[in-house]
Amino acid sequence: MKKYQSITNKLAPVLALAFVAGLWYLCSDREWIPAYMLPSPVEVAKAFVTNMPVMLGQAVYTLQEAFYGLGIGVVLAFGAASLMDAFPFLYKAVYPLLIITQTVPTIAIAPLLVLWLGFGMAPKITLVTITTFFPITVGLLGGFSSADPDAIRLMRSMGAGKRKIFRYVKLPSAAGSFFSGLRISASYAIVGAVISEWLGGFHGLGVYMTRLQKAYAFDRMFAVIVFISLISLLLMAFVSLLQRLAMPWEKKENRSVTYE
Repeated sequence: MKKYQSITNKLAPVLALAFVAGLWYLCSDREWIPAYMLPSPVEVAKAFVTNMPVMLGQAVYTLQEAFYGLGIGVVLAFGAASLMDAFPFLYKAVYPLLIITQTVPTIAIAPLLVLWLGFGMAPKITLVTITTFFPITVGLLGGFSSADPDAIRLMRSMGAGKRKIFRYVKLPSAAGSFFSGLRISASYAIVGAVISEWLGGFHGLGVYMTRLQKAYAFDRMFAVIVFISLISLLLMAFVSLLQRLAMPWEKKENRSVTYE
């Protein structure tokens, strides 16, 4: 029964994807939507294969921007969340500002960053950092606050200070929330890098998409969109793998619950 449920869970998204692809093919084949607006999935697949070397070459720049920005975002988020957890007044002062920053559209910030920092990698990395900072910070704060109060009281009764409580109780408690935020931020990093490349740059998938749009090569443009989606999915899967490696106890707990 469990094996059947596992197969069913994996089959459902495959069937949903097949349905969308079939509907897409039907719309383009019957010409319900003009080909210049929605190219056939067959044409997109051909463009995906033929343009793979070009897309891989451009993806090197986009991935660099995404990884650098994500790395800086993780470091800043960890530092900010740790300080806000240690000092409640700082949490009350800074957290509302973080919420306000998320109301500003990313597309509105990108031109300013290009204006201030130029057309190199700096504005792209900055935008990715801004985009990925918030989910990780919120995830860490939620994880810190969900730490077992009994474990904290036990540590205090044994003479542990704030640093040891943070290291041995709060940090392990926040690990799951951290990886959840990191998984979201990994997908945001690629999108943020591409958006910043749309508005100014010399290399990257966003710049390549802009050139294809101006050339009305929509089959290749859709191929780039599919390629970006695949990269985002691979990054999310990589974060999930890191989580399983960093939190082996979670897998054991899930097994024990399943067996019960």
